[in-house]
Amino acid sequence: MSIPRPAAFQRYDPALAQPGPDEAALAAELDEVLLSISRKTWEDEGQGLRAVHAKSHGLLSAVVEVPAGLSPELAQGLFARPGRHPAVMRLSTTPGDLLADRVSTPRGIALRICDVPGARLDGSDGPGAQDFILVNGPQFNAPNGRAFLRSLKLLAKTTDRMDRTKKLISAILRGTERGLEAMGGESATLKAMGGEPPHHILGESFFTQLPLRHGDHIAKLQLVPVSTSLRALTDTRLDLSDDDALREAVIAFFAAQGGEWELRAQLCTSLKEMPVDDATARWDEARSPFRTVARVIAPPQPAWTPERSAAIDTGVGFSPWHGLEAHRPLGELMRLRRSAYAASQAFRARKNGVTLHPGCPFVAARAADR
Repeated sequence: MSIPRPAAFQRYDPALAQPGPDEAALAAELDEVLLSISRKTWEDEGQGLRAVHAKSHGLLSAVVEVPAGLSPELAQGLFARPGRHPAVMRLSTTPGDLLADRVSTPRGIALRICDVPGARLDGSDGPGAQDFILVNGPQFNAPNGRAFLRSLKLLAKTTDRMDRTKKLISAILRGTERGLEAMGGESATLKAMGGEPPHHILGESFFTQLPLRHGDHIAKLQLVPVSTSLRALTDTRLDLSDDDALREAVIAFFAAQGGEWELRAQLCTSLKEMPVDDATARWDEARSPFRTVARVIAPPQPAWTPERSAAIDTGVGFSPWHGLEAHRPLGELMRLRRSAYAASQAFRARKNGVTLHPGCPFVAARAADR
Protein backbone atom coordinates (compact mmCIF):
# COMPACT_ATOMS: atom_id res chain seq x y z
CA MET A 1 0.00 0.00 0.00
CA SER A 2 1.52 3.32 -1.03
CA ILE A 3 1.94 6.06 1.56
CA PRO A 4 1.22 9.69 0.58
CA ARG A 5 4.31 11.86 0.51
CA PRO A 6 4.70 14.21 3.52
CA ALA A 7 3.64 17.19 1.37
CA ALA A 8 0.26 15.48 0.85
CA PHE A 9 -0.64 15.45 4.54
CA GLN A 10 -3.08 18.05 5.83
CA ARG A 11 -1.33 20.69 7.94
CA TYR A 12 -2.77 21.60 11.32
CA ASP A 13 -4.32 25.07 11.40
CA PRO A 14 -5.28 26.73 14.73
CA ALA A 15 -8.54 27.77 13.05
CA LEU A 16 -9.62 24.12 13.37
CA ALA A 17 -9.67 24.52 17.16
CA GLN A 18 -12.17 27.39 17.22
CA PRO A 19 -15.55 26.60 18.85
CA GLY A 20 -18.88 27.11 17.10
CA PRO A 21 -21.34 29.84 18.16
CA ASP A 22 -23.62 27.62 20.28
CA GLU A 23 -21.04 25.26 21.75
CA ALA A 24 -21.01 26.81 25.24
CA ALA A 25 -24.75 26.29 25.68
CA LEU A 26 -24.55 22.80 24.19
CA ALA A 27 -21.68 21.93 26.55
CA ALA A 28 -23.66 23.09 29.59
CA GLU A 29 -26.64 20.95 28.57
CA LEU A 30 -24.43 17.92 27.91
CA ASP A 31 -22.67 18.35 31.27
CA GLU A 32 -26.02 18.36 33.06
CA VAL A 33 -27.21 15.16 31.37
CA LEU A 34 -23.98 13.37 32.28
CA LEU A 35 -24.21 14.60 35.86
CA SER A 36 -27.78 13.26 36.05
CA ILE A 37 -26.33 9.80 35.34
CA SER A 38 -23.72 10.25 38.08
CA ARG A 39 -26.36 11.42 40.57
CA LYS A 40 -28.53 8.38 39.83
CA THR A 41 -25.66 5.91 40.25
CA TRP A 42 -24.67 7.70 43.48
CA GLU A 43 -28.17 7.03 44.79
CA ASP A 44 -28.02 3.38 43.69
CA GLU A 45 -24.44 2.48 44.54
CA GLY A 46 -23.39 4.94 47.24
CA GLN A 47 -20.19 5.83 45.40
CA GLY A 48 -19.15 8.38 42.81
CA LEU A 49 -18.85 6.65 39.43
CA ARG A 50 -17.87 7.77 35.97
CA ALA A 51 -20.88 9.02 33.99
CA VAL A 52 -19.72 6.66 31.21
CA HIS A 53 -17.34 3.67 31.36
CA ALA A 54 -18.04 3.13 35.06
CA LYS A 55 -17.08 -0.56 35.16
CA SER A 56 -13.46 -1.58 34.68
CA HIS A 57 -12.35 -5.01 33.50
CA GLY A 58 -8.58 -4.55 33.58
CA LEU A 59 -6.22 -2.09 35.26
CA LEU A 60 -2.78 -2.57 33.79
CA SER A 61 0.66 -1.11 34.21
CA ALA A 62 2.52 -0.96 30.91
CA VAL A 63 5.44 0.56 29.05
CA VAL A 64 5.06 2.57 25.84
CA GLU A 65 8.06 2.34 23.52
CA VAL A 66 8.48 5.00 20.83
CA PRO A 67 10.87 3.61 18.19
CA ALA A 68 13.70 5.43 16.46
CA GLY A 69 13.44 6.17 12.76
CA LEU A 70 9.80 7.25 12.46
CA SER A 71 9.14 9.28 9.31
CA PRO A 72 8.97 13.05 9.95
CA GLU A 73 5.18 13.30 9.63
CA LEU A 74 4.77 10.57 12.28
CA ALA A 75 7.56 11.77 14.62
CA GLN A 76 5.39 14.48 16.18
CA GLY A 77 4.45 15.41 19.75
CA LEU A 78 5.26 12.66 22.22
CA PHE A 79 6.39 10.49 19.27
CA ALA A 80 9.06 13.00 18.21
CA ARG A 81 11.81 11.28 20.20
CA PRO A 82 12.47 7.57 20.74
CA GLY A 83 12.15 6.39 24.31
CA ARG A 84 10.26 4.39 26.93
CA HIS A 85 7.41 5.78 29.04
CA PRO A 86 5.48 4.23 31.94
CA ALA A 87 1.78 3.94 31.25
CA VAL A 88 -1.58 2.93 32.72
CA MET A 89 -4.33 1.13 30.79
CA ARG A 90 -7.93 0.98 31.99
CA LEU A 91 -10.21 -1.47 30.13
CA SER A 92 -13.92 -0.78 30.52
CA THR A 93 -17.42 -0.88 29.04
CA THR A 94 -19.56 2.15 28.23
CA PRO A 95 -22.53 2.37 30.68
CA GLY A 96 -22.43 4.73 33.64
CA ASP A 97 -23.96 2.11 35.93
CA LEU A 98 -22.34 -1.11 37.16
CA LEU A 99 -24.02 -3.84 35.13
CA ALA A 100 -23.52 -7.56 34.72
CA ASP A 101 -21.46 -8.37 31.65
CA ARG A 102 -24.48 -10.05 30.04
CA VAL A 103 -25.53 -6.49 29.26
CA SER A 104 -22.96 -6.39 26.48
CA THR A 105 -21.96 -2.88 25.37
CA PRO A 106 -18.99 -1.32 23.50
CA ARG A 107 -15.60 -1.58 25.17
CA GLY A 108 -13.01 1.11 25.77
CA ILE A 109 -9.39 1.62 26.75
CA ALA A 110 -8.11 4.72 28.51
CA LEU A 111 -4.35 4.92 27.98
CA ARG A 112 -2.26 7.32 30.06
CA ILE A 113 1.38 7.74 28.97
CA CYS A 114 3.61 9.41 31.57
CA ASP A 115 6.92 11.28 31.69
CA VAL A 116 6.09 13.05 28.43
CA PRO A 117 7.90 16.37 27.82
CA GLY A 118 6.38 19.27 25.90
CA ALA A 119 4.03 22.25 26.11
CA ARG A 120 0.74 21.26 27.72
CA LEU A 121 -2.85 22.14 26.93
CA ASP A 122 -4.33 24.96 28.97
CA GLY A 123 -5.71 23.54 32.20
CA SER A 124 -3.82 20.25 31.82
CA ASP A 125 -2.15 20.38 35.21
CA GLY A 126 0.25 18.06 36.96
CA PRO A 127 3.23 16.05 35.68
CA GLY A 128 3.80 15.38 32.00
CA ALA A 129 1.19 12.81 30.98
CA GLN A 130 -0.83 12.21 27.83
CA ASP A 131 -4.24 10.51 27.82
CA PHE A 132 -5.76 8.80 24.79
CA ILE A 133 -9.38 7.57 25.00
CA LEU A 134 -10.20 4.71 22.60
CA VAL A 135 -13.27 2.56 21.81
CA ASN A 136 -13.57 -0.74 19.93
CA GLY A 137 -15.05 0.75 16.77
CA PRO A 138 -13.65 3.14 14.15
CA GLN A 139 -16.63 5.53 14.07
CA PHE A 140 -18.47 7.58 16.66
CA ASN A 141 -22.20 6.84 16.89
CA ALA A 142 -23.38 10.44 16.36
CA PRO A 143 -22.27 12.97 13.72
CA ASN A 144 -22.22 16.04 15.98
CA GLY A 145 -22.82 17.36 19.48
CA ARG A 146 -26.57 17.96 19.11
CA ALA A 147 -27.20 14.43 17.82
CA PHE A 148 -25.02 12.98 20.59
CA LEU A 149 -26.95 14.94 23.20
CA ARG A 150 -30.24 13.47 21.94
CA SER A 151 -28.92 9.91 22.22
CA LEU A 152 -27.38 10.62 25.63
CA LYS A 153 -30.70 11.85 26.99
CA LEU A 154 -32.28 8.53 25.98
CA LEU A 155 -29.39 6.63 27.58
CA ALA A 156 -29.69 8.62 30.80
CA LYS A 157 -33.30 7.47 31.20
CA THR A 158 -32.09 3.83 31.37
CA THR A 159 -29.64 4.46 34.23
CA ASP A 160 -31.20 2.41 37.02
CA ARG A 161 -31.17 -0.98 38.69
CA MET A 162 -33.29 -2.78 36.04
CA ASP A 163 -30.54 -5.37 35.65
CA ARG A 164 -32.71 -8.36 34.68
CA THR A 165 -34.59 -6.37 32.04
CA LYS A 166 -31.33 -5.06 30.56
CA LYS A 167 -29.93 -8.59 30.35
CA LEU A 168 -32.97 -9.77 28.37
CA ILE A 169 -32.86 -6.76 26.04
CA SER A 170 -29.12 -7.21 25.51
CA ALA A 171 -29.58 -10.87 24.53
CA ILE A 172 -32.19 -9.87 21.92
CA LEU A 173 -30.01 -7.06 20.56
CA ARG A 174 -26.94 -9.32 20.34
CA GLY A 175 -28.94 -11.73 18.24
CA THR A 176 -30.11 -8.91 15.96
CA GLU A 177 -26.57 -7.58 15.62
CA ARG A 178 -25.25 -11.07 14.87
CA GLY A 179 -27.78 -11.35 12.05
CA LEU A 180 -26.72 -7.98 10.62
CA GLU A 181 -23.05 -8.95 10.71
CA ALA A 182 -23.81 -12.27 9.02
CA MET A 183 -25.13 -10.20 6.09
CA GLY A 184 -22.04 -7.98 6.07
CA GLY A 185 -23.46 -5.07 8.09
CA GLU A 186 -23.38 -3.77 11.64
CA SER A 187 -25.13 -1.19 13.80
CA ALA A 188 -23.32 1.13 16.22
CA THR A 189 -26.72 1.99 17.73
CA LEU A 190 -27.58 -1.64 18.49
CA LYS A 191 -24.14 -2.18 20.02
CA ALA A 192 -24.47 0.91 22.21
CA MET A 193 -27.86 -0.29 23.49
CA GLY A 194 -26.53 -3.71 24.52
CA GLY A 195 -25.96 -5.60 21.29
CA GLU A 196 -22.14 -5.64 21.39
CA PRO A 197 -20.91 -9.11 20.30
CA PRO A 198 -19.58 -10.97 23.38
CA HIS A 199 -15.98 -11.12 22.19
CA HIS A 200 -12.92 -11.28 24.42
CA ILE A 201 -11.96 -7.68 25.20
CA LEU A 202 -8.23 -8.42 24.81
CA GLY A 203 -8.68 -9.43 21.17
CA GLU A 204 -10.30 -6.12 20.19
CA SER A 205 -8.79 -3.18 18.27
CA PHE A 206 -9.54 0.28 19.66
CA PHE A 207 -9.86 3.71 18.01
CA THR A 208 -9.92 7.33 19.15
CA GLN A 209 -12.78 7.70 16.62
CA LEU A 210 -12.38 11.49 16.83
CA PRO A 211 -9.37 13.45 15.52
CA LEU A 212 -6.44 14.96 17.35
CA ARG A 213 -3.70 17.33 16.42
CA HIS A 214 -0.57 15.35 15.56
CA GLY A 215 2.05 18.07 15.86
CA ASP A 216 2.13 19.70 12.42
CA HIS A 217 -0.63 17.38 11.18
CA ILE A 218 -4.01 15.85 12.13
CA ALA A 219 -4.61 12.20 13.03
CA LYS A 220 -6.84 9.52 14.43
CA LEU A 221 -5.23 6.78 16.53
CA GLN A 222 -5.71 3.04 16.72
CA LEU A 223 -4.54 0.48 19.31
CA VAL A 224 -4.14 -3.01 17.85
CA PRO A 225 -3.16 -6.28 19.59
CA VAL A 226 0.00 -7.64 17.97
CA SER A 227 1.44 -10.30 20.30
CA THR A 228 0.51 -13.83 19.25
CA SER A 229 -1.39 -14.54 22.47
CA LEU A 230 -3.58 -11.44 22.11
CA ARG A 231 -4.20 -11.91 18.40
CA ALA A 232 -5.43 -15.43 19.13
CA LEU A 233 -8.29 -13.85 21.11
CA THR A 234 -9.64 -11.76 18.22
CA ASP A 235 -13.31 -12.67 17.61
CA THR A 236 -13.16 -15.26 20.42
CA ARG A 237 -16.59 -15.39 22.05
CA LEU A 238 -16.84 -15.34 25.85
CA ASP A 239 -19.51 -16.94 28.00
CA LEU A 240 -20.99 -13.90 29.73
CA SER A 241 -23.10 -15.84 32.25
CA ASP A 242 -20.73 -14.71 35.02
CA ASP A 243 -21.49 -11.11 35.99
CA ASP A 244 -17.78 -10.23 35.78
CA ALA A 245 -16.80 -12.52 32.91
CA LEU A 246 -14.72 -9.91 31.07
CA ARG A 247 -12.74 -9.01 34.19
CA GLU A 248 -12.12 -12.66 35.06
CA ALA A 249 -10.87 -13.32 31.52
CA VAL A 250 -8.43 -10.40 31.70
CA ILE A 251 -7.19 -11.48 35.14
CA ALA A 252 -6.64 -15.06 33.93
CA PHE A 253 -4.74 -13.91 30.85
CA PHE A 254 -2.30 -11.60 32.63
CA ALA A 255 -1.73 -14.04 35.48
CA ALA A 256 0.04 -16.29 32.99
CA GLN A 257 1.50 -13.99 30.31
CA GLY A 258 1.90 -10.46 29.03
CA GLY A 259 0.58 -8.75 25.92
CA GLU A 260 1.66 -6.21 23.34
CA TRP A 261 -0.23 -3.71 21.21
CA GLU A 262 0.79 -1.26 18.51
CA LEU A 263 -0.38 2.35 18.71
CA ARG A 264 -0.93 3.57 15.15
CA ALA A 265 -1.71 6.96 13.61
CA GLN A 266 -3.83 7.65 10.53
CA LEU A 267 -2.89 11.06 9.15
CA CYS A 268 -5.45 13.29 7.48
CA THR A 269 -4.66 14.02 3.83
CA SER A 270 -7.67 16.21 3.00
CA LEU A 271 -10.23 17.97 5.21
CA LYS A 272 -12.80 17.44 2.46
CA GLU A 273 -12.24 13.70 2.23
CA MET A 274 -11.34 13.22 5.92
CA PRO A 275 -13.48 15.76 7.81
CA VAL A 276 -12.75 16.81 11.37
CA ASP A 277 -16.31 17.77 12.35
CA ASP A 278 -18.33 14.79 11.04
CA ALA A 279 -17.75 12.31 13.86
CA THR A 280 -19.36 9.43 11.93
CA ALA A 281 -17.01 9.83 8.96
CA ARG A 282 -14.61 6.92 8.58
CA TRP A 283 -11.36 8.07 7.06
CA ASP A 284 -10.32 6.06 4.02
CA GLU A 285 -7.45 3.75 4.91
CA ALA A 286 -6.57 3.38 1.24
CA ARG A 287 -5.75 7.10 1.16
CA SER A 288 -3.97 7.06 4.51
CA PRO A 289 -3.43 3.79 6.40
CA PHE A 290 -2.80 3.48 10.12
CA ARG A 291 0.96 3.44 10.71
CA THR A 292 2.80 2.44 13.87
CA VAL A 293 4.10 5.19 16.16
CA ALA A 294 4.66 3.20 19.37
CA ARG A 295 4.43 -0.20 21.02
CA VAL A 296 2.51 -0.78 24.26
CA ILE A 297 3.85 -3.63 26.42
CA ALA A 298 2.03 -4.97 29.48
CA PRO A 299 3.90 -7.67 31.45
CA PRO A 300 2.24 -10.46 33.44
CA GLN A 301 0.59 -8.92 36.51
CA PRO A 302 -2.51 -8.91 38.73
CA ALA A 303 -4.77 -7.29 36.13
CA TRP A 304 -7.50 -6.19 38.55
CA THR A 305 -7.45 -5.98 42.36
CA PRO A 306 -9.45 -3.91 44.84
CA GLU A 307 -6.27 -1.97 45.57
CA ARG A 308 -5.73 -1.16 41.91
CA SER A 309 -9.38 -0.21 41.60
CA ALA A 310 -8.96 2.25 44.47
CA ALA A 311 -5.84 3.70 42.84
CA ILE A 312 -7.14 3.92 39.26
CA ASP A 313 -10.94 3.58 39.15
CA THR A 314 -11.41 5.90 42.10
CA GLY A 315 -8.15 7.85 42.04
CA VAL A 316 -7.59 8.71 38.36
CA GLY A 317 -9.60 10.79 35.91
CA PHE A 318 -8.78 10.26 32.24
CA SER A 319 -9.51 12.88 29.59
CA PRO A 320 -8.34 13.57 26.02
CA TRP A 321 -7.77 17.12 27.34
CA HIS A 322 -5.11 15.88 29.75
CA GLY A 323 -2.02 16.10 27.59
CA LEU A 324 0.14 18.00 25.17
CA GLU A 325 -0.76 20.92 22.95
CA ALA A 326 0.77 18.84 20.16
CA HIS A 327 -2.13 16.38 20.60
CA ARG A 328 -4.97 18.89 21.03
CA PRO A 329 -8.39 17.24 20.59
CA LEU A 330 -10.18 18.54 17.48
CA GLY A 331 -13.80 18.86 16.39
CA GLU A 332 -17.00 19.82 18.17
CA LEU A 333 -17.47 16.54 20.06
CA MET A 334 -13.90 16.60 21.32
CA ARG A 335 -14.36 20.17 22.56
CA LEU A 336 -17.60 19.20 24.31
CA ARG A 337 -15.73 16.45 26.12
CA ARG A 338 -13.55 19.02 27.90
CA SER A 339 -16.11 20.37 30.36
CA ALA A 340 -18.07 17.09 30.41
CA TYR A 341 -15.10 15.09 31.67
CA ALA A 342 -14.13 17.83 34.13
CA ALA A 343 -17.66 18.05 35.59
CA SER A 344 -17.98 14.28 35.95
CA GLN A 345 -14.56 13.98 37.59
CA ALA A 346 -15.26 16.83 40.01
CA PHE A 347 -18.55 15.17 41.04
CA ARG A 348 -17.08 11.76 41.79
CA ALA A 349 -13.95 13.17 43.47
CA ARG A 350 -16.19 15.18 45.80
CA LYS A 351 -18.51 12.26 46.56
CA ASN A 352 -15.60 9.86 47.12
CA GLY A 353 -13.55 12.35 49.13
CA VAL A 354 -10.43 11.99 46.99
CA THR A 355 -8.07 14.11 44.94
CA LEU A 356 -7.57 12.63 41.49
CA HIS A 357 -4.01 11.59 40.64
CA PRO A 358 -2.69 13.60 37.66
CA GLY A 359 0.04 11.10 36.74
CA CYS A 360 0.57 7.32 36.64
CA PRO A 361 -0.18 5.75 40.06
CA PHE A 362 2.26 2.89 39.49
CA VAL A 363 4.00 2.95 42.81
CA ALA A 364 0.72 2.72 44.70
CA ALA A 365 -0.70 0.02 42.42
CA ARG A 366 2.43 -2.12 42.45
CA ALA A 367 3.02 -1.69 46.19
CA ALA A 368 -0.58 -2.75 46.85
CA ASP A 369 -0.02 -5.91 44.79
CA ARG A 370 2.87 -7.05 46.98
